[in-house]
Amino acid sequence: MIHSSQFLRRALLADAIFSGASALPLILAAGPLASLLNLPEALLRETGLFLVAYTVFVGWLASRQSTVKKFVTLVIAGNALWTAASIALLFSGLISPNLLGALVIVAQAIATGIFAELQFVGLRRSSTPVAA
Repeated sequence: MIHSSQFLRRALLADAIFSGASALPLILAAGPLASLLNLPEALLRETGLFLVAYTVFVGWLASRQSTVKKFVTLVIAGNALWTAASIALLFSGLISPNLLGALVIVAQAIATGIFAELQFVGLRRSSTPVAA
């Protein structure tokens, strides 16, 4: 267990808000977004559904004064992997987004990478609680 620094809790909360705000249009408007970005509708919708669960988990972590360090480490690693996987997807040939679609993928990859970095800094600022 760690005592979450305020910086960590804020970084987690920002991630949860961003992820939740991203999830809604991906779920509710996957079809129009797919046409606009030239991305597969199923990819957009399933990403949105994943982000709902992710938002709940990260929001819960953000609300805790103390939490399990491994949970935070999992979020940081997941964000770093998401960033790398997003860029890899662009170069994989599995999708053919238009310019706007590619820009959206790159922008969310950058944002996710920034969240990983902020959360890492916040984790380093957190302390191990002293047993009473």
